[in-house]
Amino acid sequence: MNDLATPDSTIDFSAVDNWHTETDVLIIGGGGAGLCAAIEAADAGANVIVLEAASETGGSTAMAGGLIYMGGGTPTQLACGFEDNIEEMYAYLMQAAGPDADADKVRLYCDRTLEHYDWLTRQGVVFKPEYYPYKHTNTPNEAALMITGNEEAWPYSTHARPAPRGHKPQIKGDHGGIPLMANLLRSAREKGVQILCEARALSLVKRGQEIVGAAVRIDMQVRHFRARRGVILAAGGFIMNRDMVETYAPRLARGNYPNGNPNDTGDGIRLGMAAGGAVTNMHEGFICTPFYPPHQFLESIIVDETGKRFINEDVYHGRLGSAILDRPDGRYYLIIDSRHFKVLERPPMGGYPVAGTGESIDELESELALPQGALSTTLNTYNRHARAGEDHQYHKHAKYLTPLDQPPYAAFDLTVGNGGIFATMTFGGLDTLPTGEVLSPDKTILPGLYAAGRNSAGLPRCAEGYSSGMSIGDATFFGRLAGLSAAMRT
Repeated sequence: MNDLATPDSTIDFSAVDNWHTETDVLIIGGGGAGLCAAIEAADAGANVIVLEAASETGGSTAMAGGLIYMGGGTPTQLACGFEDNIEEMYAYLMQAAGPDADADKVRLYCDRTLEHYDWLTRQGVVFKPEYYPYKHTNTPNEAALMITGNEEAWPYSTHARPAPRGHKPQIKGDHGGIPLMANLLRSAREKGVQILCEARALSLVKRGQEIVGAAVRIDMQVRHFRARRGVILAAGGFIMNRDMVETYAPRLARGNYPNGNPNDTGDGIRLGMAAGGAVTNMHEGFICTPFYPPHQFLESIIVDETGKRFINEDVYHGRLGSAILDRPDGRYYLIIDSRHFKVLERPPMGGYPVAGTGESIDELESELALPQGALSTTLNTYNRHARAGEDHQYHKHAKYLTPLDQPPYAAFDLTVGNGGIFATMTFGGLDTLPTGEVLSPDKTILPGLYAAGRNSAGLPRCAEGYSSGMSIGDATFFGRLAGLSAAMRT
């Protein structure tokens, strides 16, 4: 039986002859969601064991920039001179999550966002009260606060008052996940949480419909861990599982840069499915093509093979990436003029090759093999609107409306498969209540089973509306709720 244990099957309680150990709460995964669950469960008085398949904790959270989406008037926002409120944050996140938004989770996250900020600071996380004013993938200095998504971009700006809600733990550069996870790990250990690395969960153990433990491979041996109150799945998404991506989210398979850690193989989701859990939103995920920084490239125009614009260029890079991958056979070009050449001391962050140059826009048009007169018509229209301070076609923010009228011109190739980065990660997972309780297809609760982070479908629901920080915000907050729920179960 032990040799046959897989994430796609369960083990009956009666078949377990010997339990290696028992605990109140067993957590599968030692990333942001798992450690936050462990801390809350321990604070509620539960004995907690965390199983991490890798040689150390951290998961994808430790590899991330570390931005956490929080608002409503956090101390960092107020210190930087920004007003925000819960209702504006809620309106934005509901719009950003699209038609499949989980209103209950969004509502709860917004209502408790200030409490979550305080909780993180109590774990030792520091947010330097400094605002980074430019559009970027993360703050390149130690500043905590920045605009992270489409808050200022149309149409989102028409539904909610924009505010910077990205909070990066203090560190210089794009490595905020490191201090975040270091503090969470220290806090968990101080609270007596037992953490076992190189411990891979193979199957869940069921007694009737109740989840009561897991079969785990440690030191090349299968051992059984009993959980008296609950098992929490927090083992990451499935972007590293090509078969799952092609089955559930084929659009993401068009990307060339899977964004995650090697253990984002979907095992946690498969464990939950085998136990009878339903999945939702499996087709969706993050799609990023970072055409900025430099932020000056937001003044560019982006055209397709017809020579026409198709989007407001001040959008978050995830919205652009999604729009391009929706038409993977098209050609796409970022057009700049000579005023932007001075910022090209290094290649664009997205690694895009130069597709063409021209002393005139007509010459560039010819080099790109665009329809005759199309690019010049597009650019003339754009420049006329830019001089008037309003983009009548795509509603680009006025602060990025700069005429492109200083030749020579250059074009970067944003076409899929031509060398630029299209990073992807998954958003789908087990269907859960805000408490982390896993639901069956008929919406009944599976007793003893919880999920959080990318093992569940949480706040982030669609690529078009994603903002950096939503995933870590979701994982840390709903990880906490799952830990508390499991600890309180009797």
